[in-house]
Amino acid sequence: MTPANTSKRAEKTARSFSTGIAPGALPLAGHALALWRRPLEFLADLPARGDLVELRLGPSRAYLACHPELVRHVLLNPRVFDKGGVFDKARKLLGNSLSVSRGDEHRYQRRLIQPAFHSAKIAEYTAAVGDDTRAVIGSWRAGQTRDISETMHALLMRVAARTLFSAGVDEATIEEARHCLRIVSHGIHKRTVAPLGIMQKLPTPDNRRYDRANTRLRQIVAEMIRRREQSAEDHGDLLSTLLRAEHPDTGKRLSAREVLDQVVTFLVAGSETTASTLAFVFHLLGRHPEAERRVHAEIDAALDGRAPVFEDLPKLEYTRAVINEALRLYPPSWMSMRVAAVDADLGGRRIPAGTMILYSAYALHHNPELFPEPERFDPERWLPDRIKDVPRGALLPFGAGSHKCIGDVLALTETALVVATIAGQWRLRPVPGSRLRPEPKATLEPGPLPMVCEAR
Repeated sequence: MTPANTSKRAEKTARSFSTGIAPGALPLAGHALALWRRPLEFLADLPARGDLVELRLGPSRAYLACHPELVRHVLLNPRVFDKGGVFDKARKLLGNSLSVSRGDEHRYQRRLIQPAFHSAKIAEYTAAVGDDTRAVIGSWRAGQTRDISETMHALLMRVAARTLFSAGVDEATIEEARHCLRIVSHGIHKRTVAPLGIMQKLPTPDNRRYDRANTRLRQIVAEMIRRREQSAEDHGDLLSTLLRAEHPDTGKRLSAREVLDQVVTFLVAGSETTASTLAFVFHLLGRHPEAERRVHAEIDAALDGRAPVFEDLPKLEYTRAVINEALRLYPPSWMSMRVAAVDADLGGRRIPAGTMILYSAYALHHNPELFPEPERFDPERWLPDRIKDVPRGALLPFGAGSHKCIGDVLALTETALVVATIAGQWRLRPVPGSRLRPEPKATLEPGPLPMVCEAR
């Protein structure tokens, strides 16, 4: 080892992290009220307090990891910092799917399902995204005002149905599933941030609505699985891949219940997050005409009026930079957590087993020490001559480590294809006087976003 490498290694080993305490704790509640009332502002302010910030959630002590190296340490050591807390609550609602499973069960599921998300499969799943998008926007008219958030959710439900079930779902069923999905997604958020106790068991209108939507959504998915199991045909969609997936060592396959849990989870996580990202992208382009002009010019040059396909994505460098910047400003997974499985050290602080460790992509992405002028929309951060300035681990829209979102490449591919298809034909202008009000729910949502359609 050279002296220079020895010096760098010693510097890394000796690195010290600052610690701090979150201000404004209330008696009994601690910081829970601030996290409930104004979570984005509260979290974004904490990195200024230290690399590891102590806070109180009721009577319990928790920590927010604010430095990207500490976040990576937490996410890359799942045996020490495991899923728990809200994930245990979500497991009761979603079943033991990949997004909420832990330990050996998660490793088994990940290894079984990972081949379904190889690049060749993603190219197959997304082959018709451009056509699906054109079908949805075919009814748009110049001068028409549309809620682009609602429109993107409708579109992505259609795309998700095609990805999962090929062409086997009619429009009425897709719309019914979308309606149920919105209710279920919001209901899961309420039930994971509040105790799963008597309030969730009372026959209130909200609880009855959630139960009906959850039951119906699972009925729709179960019927699709039942039909597919009766056919030996491989439809080339995600459901066929899941039904045929075999563990490389044991040959074991997913049970029908396990496939059901995975499909419902993919619907909740995939369509909701990608739809919100797309709405944020079009809002940002509508507010920044120069960036929009560059996107249009790039798309026109690459596609010459045709629908985009997977192989076109390398040509859309600036478009992908816009998407990355939207994910930085408005990360779908705005906050998550782990629980110390054993006594551990984090940033020089002794962490007792059972302690909750929070991390926030929103706080990381809005930290001025990581991203200069963090509130400014600046897609060029992600172009080759500047991306090297972004600290490792500072961009975290899909997590990291073995629990990183398995569908991250699929989501990015779908997003780029939809942006390229719509921007090739339309400009979207924010309605004068309208404001973006991000809503931190199960994912970060844009809320209602009225925009005016202008034909290009």
